[in-house]
Amino acid sequence: MGSSRWGSTASFSVRREQRCLCGVFVVLAIPLLSPAFLSAQTPPPINDPPKTASASAYIGDKACERCHVEIYQNYQKTAMARASGPANGNLIPGEFFQAPSRVRYKVYEQDGRAWLSFDRDGADAIHGKRQLLYFIGSGGRGRTYIFADSGFYFEAPVNWYTQKGAWDMTPAYQDARHIPLNLPLASSCLSCHTGDPQSPAVGTENEYSEPLITQEGIGCERCHGPGAAHAEKMGSIVNPAKLSPARRDAVCMQCHLEGNVAIQQPDHELNQFRPGDDLQEYVHYFVLTGSARDFRAASQFESFYQSKCKRKSGDSFSCITCHDPHFSPAPAERAAYYRAKCISCHGVAFAAKHHKKNPDCTSCHMPRIQSSDVAHTQATDHRILRRPDRPIETSQTTDQPVLKRFPQTDARIDDRDFALAWESLAESGNESAATEAQKYLPKALADRPDDPALLTAVGFLDEKRRQIQLARSLYEHALRENPFADVAATNLGVITAESGDLAQAIRLWKVVFAKEPEKSAIGTNLSKAFCAEGNINEARATIERVLEFNPDLPQARELLQDLNRIPPECELH
Repeated sequence: MGSSRWGSTASFSVRREQRCLCGVFVVLAIPLLSPAFLSAQTPPPINDPPKTASASAYIGDKACERCHVEIYQNYQKTAMARASGPANGNLIPGEFFQAPSRVRYKVYEQDGRAWLSFDRDGADAIHGKRQLLYFIGSGGRGRTYIFADSGFYFEAPVNWYTQKGAWDMTPAYQDARHIPLNLPLASSCLSCHTGDPQSPAVGTENEYSEPLITQEGIGCERCHGPGAAHAEKMGSIVNPAKLSPARRDAVCMQCHLEGNVAIQQPDHELNQFRPGDDLQEYVHYFVLTGSARDFRAASQFESFYQSKCKRKSGDSFSCITCHDPHFSPAPAERAAYYRAKCISCHGVAFAAKHHKKNPDCTSCHMPRIQSSDVAHTQATDHRILRRPDRPIETSQTTDQPVLKRFPQTDARIDDRDFALAWESLAESGNESAATEAQKYLPKALADRPDDPALLTAVGFLDEKRRQIQLARSLYEHALRENPFADVAATNLGVITAESGDLAQAIRLWKVVFAKEPEKSAIGTNLSKAFCAEGNINEARATIERVLEFNPDLPQARELLQDLNRIPPECELH
């Protein structure tokens, strides 16, 4: 048996709940605007179709080409059609040195396969490589690659940034001091970059069946819905232009709106959304107003709703007023193409006298702006400002930011949404958000006493207050309602371990770690618990599993060294 230096209690890592669909985003100050209707004709109301066919009815773009040859050929030249595919044949080779971690990364092709290698010399030397299987990103702004380990899929820690023309770390890890090889590929990434996105295995975040991508790029059916019935019997298929305004806009909004927080609705996942559905049944978006403003790369909808064009035109003005989803103009034709879109509303007479020598309207009124959330990247400003050199009018900055639903709704906002949204913002260190979360969470739980996400969030608050028995009860309740509530299981394991019941902690953590092997803290907890129980072989095998997915984690490397000593040690670092 190894020597344990833990004393009476061990130091275990606690997980916070991860409810936000797309993560917590940079704080924005975006005023929500009620559209003002002018005399411009608004399309008459159109009855929305019933729910579209199931995902099994997807048939791929090639079936569409038989009847829609010209549309198909034009679409293949668009960025959306090139949004994903196999890494082989689509590799952008290169290498760079990341100073904070002292690691040299190299992306290259060898023997018909694509690879990412990582190398660091010195006392903490590390050398390895991962085979790159797929890419995500058309290359217009950038591209990332995907690799797999034991059926779990991950984003490579390096990205290609087209506008800079260079490789660098992925946006959230610009200053990483260690190699982040355990970045799970979220289903939301597949949903917005592939034609037939699949859901991960039940209870996991990133375990998928192979092939991961069956439809390269964003296919026809991502906007028109599954096409089997239409192709086989000329049955109906969704035409977004003929949907009601809210459901028409939802087709674009599912990928071009992030907000500060996105709260997934109970029993719904965004990748289950089908064109013609009500997006609000799947996710509720929130923006933070009354605070400092940043510009995010995927905030087109928020910016668009601020534009005077949208506010005055209302529902008659939408994404497809200016963008043809089936066609992208060549670079030499862009200025004339979009100028024609502007003239269709502003008139030929106005265009004849307004900056005749500069026909590119977008260069002045929709310039590219450096985005705050993606390094080395600029995004088009969809606010369509009359004078981009002047500050945009925003809601008055206040000491207390306010969360608002986006798009604006007259419906009562559920306390559950507010509670989980504020709590998600609190995870980013927003102190005022933490206060709001503590206010809303108990109210929301009183209304929904069996909601696993709320039970876990309130349990975490109680655990922080050292109200351990209350936290234990809430975590256990969450697991009864949802056996896959892994955050509740992880934190319940911490409570049971610290109370001396290591056997129960091990049972809880083994289940979670098997489904989420990239969660290094869980594996480290489990390894320490095995060691404390005297099961050195299991402790060693578990920490080696941690290092398989996260080979540059200092705590794991140190723990493995301790376990390999004679006698083994369970030193806490």
